[in-house]
Amino acid sequence: MELVKDGQYRFRIPQRGEMRVPGIVYASGELIPDLAADRSLEQVANVATLPGIVTASYAMPDLHLGYGFPIGGVAATDPAAGGVVSPGGVGFDISCGVRLLTASLERAEVMPVLGTLMDRLAAAVPRGAGRGGIWHLAGSAQMRHVLVGGARYALEHGYGVDRDLLRCEDQGAVADADPGQVSARAMDRGLRQVGSLGSGNHFLEVQAVEDVYDAATAQRFGLTGGQVCVMIHCGSRGLGHQICGDHVRIMDKAMPSYGITMPDRQLACAPVSSPEGRRYLAAMAAAANYGRANRHVLADKAREIFARAAGARLDLVYDVSHNLAKMETHEVDGRPMLLCVHRKGATRALPPGHPDLPADLRDAGQPVLIPGSMGTFSYVLAGIEGGGAFYSTCHGAGRVMSRHQALHTVSGTELRRRLQAVGIAVRGASARGLAEETPEAYKDVNAVVEAAEGAGLCRKVARLVPLGVIKG
Repeated sequence: MELVKDGQYRFRIPQRGEMRVPGIVYASGELIPDLAADRSLEQVANVATLPGIVTASYAMPDLHLGYGFPIGGVAATDPAAGGVVSPGGVGFDISCGVRLLTASLERAEVMPVLGTLMDRLAAAVPRGAGRGGIWHLAGSAQMRHVLVGGARYALEHGYGVDRDLLRCEDQGAVADADPGQVSARAMDRGLRQVGSLGSGNHFLEVQAVEDVYDAATAQRFGLTGGQVCVMIHCGSRGLGHQICGDHVRIMDKAMPSYGITMPDRQLACAPVSSPEGRRYLAAMAAAANYGRANRHVLADKAREIFARAAGARLDLVYDVSHNLAKMETHEVDGRPMLLCVHRKGATRALPPGHPDLPADLRDAGQPVLIPGSMGTFSYVLAGIEGGGAFYSTCHGAGRVMSRHQALHTVSGTELRRRLQAVGIAVRGASARGLAEETPEAYKDVNAVVEAAEGAGLCRKVARLVPLGVIKG
């Protein structure tokens, strides 16, 4: 694998073989994956062979191995030139994302009630593989409304407040969702999981604003030094996973009829304009709306508990996905083009003035929410004018160690004791789950954010420190 350094935070994989465009990796040297142990750079090159791909196959500083696409991968295809959509470019946890809320109290005010607050949150928030959800849907008919209406439908049923939709990507629901493209198995898997964290790296965290880098933008976002926040990281649960698996199989069978061959079967794809492409996008949009509703319901429960246990109000800063494919207009070679932009483990970072931003944030740029690994900092960033990779940036710290490897590094009991010793209250679903998510299993989020900002993808607004974490 040839990797050419083009700048302090930019590397290039030159176009070769079947690659239609080069690969561009935004990272510092220390963040580049080990070529002998991690195939993610090979995946960047493989993505560059997608029919209709434009400009480059991009990778963010938190790059690591994924399914087909690397996690941290961004690619845009031109439907007018036979451009494809690939479920591997979104991933199994469709619309996995982050929701950040600010509390009407300071760090010093929450500490006397933190233990009670964490106990109540832990008791109220379903988490772990296969666990039930807060919102008990009446059946498949109501599920279809969730898949179309997302957070908007949840609001109609008493969850959240009107302002939430204004601070949510797509105002709480992706258009063009079609529950008819969602299999019965996917519907069944999602029916009882609305309002649940799931497992793995998903969490609900009570945090405080530790550092403010851009006071004016922080104020626009509603952030002040010392303020308590709640960050929720989760996605579309079993429903999204099933939709991805279903459509990978469909596209794998359909590719020969379109004359498409890929170097990796995990990159199964179909033209955006084909029946298979349109069906996947409609099913993916449905899963995205499920993910929005899921975080919306969890946030409502956190709001209720903060009010009762701490007498505090929670206000939404923003909700944004980092596993999605969206039809967007971008300038390529001096002309606007409608593209299918895949972001997998990458966050959209819209610049100031963009029409898709809420009116009260439009001149500040989009809030970008970057969770760190458990027990480390998280960040609030903002989109900037001229941001690269189709206005995309990183989505988190990025793994450097498999879950199996992490289990041999520390026990869950030891990790809980270590975190509590530095003042972080931990409520985990299992000791094994905690050990799998040890901070050592991830890159340094400070270095990741430094690389993203240094590469001109975003700018820092604030850094958050954890006070208590509830793990899936």
